[in-house]
Amino acid sequence: MPRPLFRPQQMQSAVSLNTRPQTQSKQELSQQEKMKLDRILRRPRSKPYMEAMHQLDAGGHVHNADKVDGIIEVIKNEFPEIELQGILLGFVSVCYLGKPYEVHTLDMTGSIIEHYKTGQPLPGGLEKARSMALRGGYDFIEVYVDCCRAISSSGRVSVITG
Repeated sequence: MPRPLFRPQQMQSAVSLNTRPQTQSKQELSQQEKMKLDRILRRPRSKPYMEAMHQLDAGGHVHNADKVDGIIEVIKNEFPEIELQGILLGFVSVCYLGKPYEVHTLDMTGSIIEHYKTGQPLPGGLEKARSMALRGGYDFIEVYVDCCRAISSSGRVSVITG
């Protein structure tokens, strides 16, 4: 059975976010649910969230599961009212470790931070964010199944579809 998009404890709030049958897939969200999800994901990112994402470029996190789990916990706390699993693929950002590394990623499906060399393909749908990250102007790119959300240093969000 598919996991719910919105967390059960949050569905008891004044506005019910899950009015669809349990067998309906995440791709079949109602228009109201899509609008609510989009509103939540367009919110400017908090300072703790931005600081956690900046820690991804520190090479030591690659092999430190506790630090990776801490970063993932901050990500989950940024969006307590929704379940990101299944819609958030990961994050892509410019890597400042130096040559030959170009970008680094946090793959949400495997909770893996990895640094990629120039031309090395990114896994799991993250490749679509590489050129945006390298172009500059954004601190990092959140990669979702249906779009990318480019996050500026102020925490503002730009949605890029296609």
